[in-house]
Amino acid sequence: MFKGICIEKTDTGQAVSRKTLSVSDLPEGDVLVDVSWTTLNYKDALAVSGKSPIVKRYPMVPGIDFAGVVAESENPSYHKGDAVVLTGWGVGEKHWGGWAEKARVDGSWLVPLPDGLSSRQAMAIGTAGFTAMLCVMTLEAQGVTPDKGEILVTGAAGGVGSVATALLARNGYRVAALTGRPEEEDYIKRLGARRIVDRERYAEAGRPLEKGLWAGAVDVVGGKVLANVLASMDYGGVVASCGLAGGMDLPTTVAPFILRGVTLAGVDSVMCERVRRMVAWQRLAQELDLRLLDEMVEEVPFGRILEVAPRMLEGRIRGRVVVSMSS
Repeated sequence: MFKGICIEKTDTGQAVSRKTLSVSDLPEGDVLVDVSWTTLNYKDALAVSGKSPIVKRYPMVPGIDFAGVVAESENPSYHKGDAVVLTGWGVGEKHWGGWAEKARVDGSWLVPLPDGLSSRQAMAIGTAGFTAMLCVMTLEAQGVTPDKGEILVTGAAGGVGSVATALLARNGYRVAALTGRPEEEDYIKRLGARRIVDRERYAEAGRPLEKGLWAGAVDVVGGKVLANVLASMDYGGVVASCGLAGGMDLPTTVAPFILRGVTLAGVDSVMCERVRRMVAWQRLAQELDLRLLDEMVEEVPFGRILEVAPRMLEGRIRGRVVVSMSS
């Protein structure tokens, strides 16, 4: 028997509760993992709130990523005792996720824990950091090099934004950080941002084209912010779009695309293919300053995870939330 959190369907919506589960309750899969660390992501917070249709099947154990050790395996790629990481693949949405002490999954979804990272550090990176690295790789693939100009990171105090800022700065880019939390300015600059941009400048509807400022951008907000970012891109600029914290709509025009040759590149971390996934994790282990990573992290015991989730939806979380299953 082991502890977990379960979301169940009710006549009026859903109910979230702590449960005692057994291995026989777990869904099908060829690898059983003893989960040691998990996280609280924005998608997880939405799932337990019931404010967005994140959960596709009930009952559901949320938690879109986890790290742990293989307990049993029918998959030839993994053996008992192997340290592994999982992000994406619909875990916590369609397949039981990491908010339990055990998880059974398809072994092809797992990644070996990279050398140089502990399980806790892997979850300090988690889906958010993995997505940030995919955004950096997308800008690189589109030819955005440090000499091209300044890079804007929106939502810079959040999980994706914090890691993206640190990675870009580490790789020689000049980073401008857009945030609506001026109290986090010192923190964001310690991550490597050269200057802070007030989110209010980008929060309201703007003109189809503004002065070209950015060679590239990582956007986690969407909505009007993304529309204004696109309008402010330099000629040939590239925006890596990976989030919708500000809404799913995109009130823009074709002007940035046909008059400045701007590229809007979507970044998805959920179904990212395995080779690219492995490259991203190896680069994270090598390129992310682990001292900065520690500063991005708030650690909470598993017993308090439901208390912390509303703070994330309210935008009151700095960086990453890691969750210890042993506390």
